[in-house]
Amino acid sequence: MSIVKSLSGGDGDMFYIKHNSDSFTMIDCCMDETTGGRIVKELKTESAETGIVRFISTHPDDDHIGGITYLHEKMPIVNFYCVKNEATKEDQSDDFDQYCALRDDPKKAFYLQRGCTRKWLNESDQERDGAGMSILWPVTDNKKYQEALNAAADGESPNNISAIIQYTLNGGATVLWMGDLETGFMESVELIPVGRAEILFAPHHGRQTGKVPEEWLNVIRPKLVVIGEAPSKDLDYYKGYNTITQNSAGDITFDCVSGKVRIYVSLDGYWVDFLENEGLEDSYGTYVGTLNI
Repeated sequence: MSIVKSLSGGDGDMFYIKHNSDSFTMIDCCMDETTGGRIVKELKTESAETGIVRFISTHPDDDHIGGITYLHEKMPIVNFYCVKNEATKEDQSDDFDQYCALRDDPKKAFYLQRGCTRKWLNESDQERDGAGMSILWPVTDNKKYQEALNAAADGESPNNISAIIQYTLNGGATVLWMGDLETGFMESVELIPVGRAEILFAPHHGRQTGKVPEEWLNVIRPKLVVIGEAPSKDLDYYKGYNTITQNSAGDITFDCVSGKVRIYVSLDGYWVDFLENEGLEDSYGTYVGTLNI
């Protein structure tokens, strides 16, 4: 089994994976003075017995790196994964400065691109198994991606330099993250760099501006789309797909086991009608049902 958790830290994205190997992965960061203490305490507790702890940054937008300075202070990041970039910002925050320091550190940084391999990320050896992570995007010589890199280097939005990250539990679910990729960009790249996944974390927090094109959705065929935290007026609720909305659910925990995913939320009263009810105890929050895969 493994645990995938989407943390509710504000209008942004933050996740972790407690793998069924000797690995713990954090994806993005979004916390403030009201949520940071609770979140870091949980991260430290859940990763305490793990040999490899890594942080993956999809891209350096403020709502994906917010609180990374505090996180690094309390839980030093020694394995930092990001796309290779020279993003700049006119008004640089402490968190962006911390991101850049980690990004440019030759001892800590590993640069993501489609098909990249790394020991214990997706390769096993006699010491420990791989973590089941795959990088599907970027294709670094793609013209549209290079244009997005140049725009980010000129201080424009870094949304479209986001990596696409996939996690697969052997015999269990496949989960997909897409950062803040924008609809227009996805439609322009002239290839579909995704595959089948049972759970999709909607890009750009589920905003209309990041709606995954139907052509891509036909490839992914998600059994569940998770709509992130953002103002409700900006969201696309993916009509025709099963969804969970983090604005209403709070923290969402996915207990991944062979053939199914048991789902728990932190806010009482949240309910959906498309999950099987196994009558489980509220082990990781309020049990809302099981997704069969």
